[in-house]
Formats: sequence, C-alpha cells, structure tokens
Amino acid sequence: MIPYPQIDPVIFSLGPLAIRWYSLAYIAGILLGILLVRKLSATAPKLSTKLLDDLLIYAVVGIILGGRLGYVLFYNAGYYLDHPLQALAVWQGGMSFHGGLLGVILAMWLLARKHHTPFLVITDYLAVATPIGLFFGRIANFINGELLGRVTDVPWGLVLPGELVARHPSQLYQAATEGLLLFAILLLAATHTTIRQSMGRLSGLFLFCYGLFRFGTEFFRSPDVQIGLYAGLWTQGQLLCLPMIALGLFLLLRPKKAIPDGC
Repeated sequence: MIPYPQIDPVIFSLGPLAIRWYSLAYIAGILLGILLVRKLSATAPKLSTKLLDDLLIYAVVGIILGGRLGYVLFYNAGYYLDHPLQALAVWQGGMSFHGGLLGVILAMWLLARKHHTPFLVITDYLAVATPIGLFFGRIANFINGELLGRVTDVPWGLVLPGELVARHPSQLYQAATEGLLLFAILLLAATHTTIRQSMGRLSGLFLFCYGLFRFGTEFFRSPDVQIGLYAGLWTQGQLLCLPMIALGLFLLLRPKKAIPDGC
C-alpha cells in the first residue's frame, strides 16, 4: 500500500487571496482548449474571428453556471432545497461535469444563433478540446483528495491519512481515460478528412467515448455519500452517462451531413 501524497491544494496565498490547483486547472483547461480550437479552425471549416472572440466568454459562463446548477440538481437537490442560498456558494466546491456539459451545449447553441453558424460545427471543435480540461480537472481532484476511489487490495492502492485501507486512485484512472486517451482519439479523428467534414461526427465520438469511459471508471470510484448506489450497483454518474452514450451513437450512426459551404 502506498501513502496518499499530501499536496497542499493551495499553490500560494497573497493575503486573503488563495491560488488553488483546482482554479488553475479550470483556467489552464479553458485557455488551452480555446487555443486548440483556434488552431483547428485555421483550416476548413473555419470559424469567424468574431465567433472565436466570443467563444471564451460563452464557454466560461456555460461551464460555471451549468456545472454548479448540475451539481445542485443532480447530486444534492434535497440539501439545496432546504438551503437555497448555499447554491450560490461556489467557493465551497461542488461542480458537475454533466451539468457543465449541458451549460456549454446551451451556450454554444446561443453562440451559433448569434453568429449564424451551424451548432454542430462549433461543438465538433469543442469536442476535441474538452479532454484537455478534463485531464487537468481530474489531476486537481487527486491533489485535493476528493472524489475518492473504492477500497481495494491492488498494489498501487493509496492510503489516506487516518485510514487503514487502500483506495483506487480513481481520479488518475479518469485523467488517463477521459483526458489523455479521449484526447488522443479525438485529435486523431480530427485529422481524418471524412470525419472532419461530416458535421456532428466528432461531437458524437466525444459523447460516446466519454460516456463509456466514465461509466467504466465509476466502478472504481466511491459513490456519493448522499446518494449511494442505485439497485446496489449503479452510481449517479453512470446513469447520467447513459443519455450521452445514446446521443453519441445517434450522431455517429446517422447519415452523413455535410458542412454547408462558406462555413
């Protein structure tokens, strides 16, 4: 058994201002993702300069509002129903990927309408960039010692301070699959001309692969205490992945839809 590495979640402090690894992960993921979208959109189909300028703001708002609202509704609705003002206390933690995904989808739909650009053209680019943020986010979860793994006897199990049992480093499993592996798959797919020019294929590949990877790694992650397991087996995260897998398959298997001229 290996002791869980105790890393201070605060990188440094300037008076009352604390710079945390978790915040840095969000910033790095979003900025690097936007830079990748700009690089990819330098070739057809191109996104307008004005759209790219708006993309950062729309993405940030969608991630933060969607992620927080998703956590409130999907993971702790009862508590926040009794303490509604606590839903605004984002500094206390509590973000949901699935909520953030829905928030970004809505934000990109509004962005697409504003700039008269096909919605799926925008989401295809974001699909390739999103695993960057997922990777950094899971590493930050590991540093914070949150989203802990289930008890295990594997040789690489980690022992938390004050515990006598080892746990799966499930955050690292997720960083490897949802982050590195998913990024490699999507980046490779984005270089394939047929996939790149078929609107919605990259979005479908992201939804399907993420849903599948997350569904699998949830078996190594401790269920949320306030929810537990459904039917003694399934986690809330796994149930939320099922619609992603279904929608991803739909986008992958539907007839090819070419990107309109001029986009």
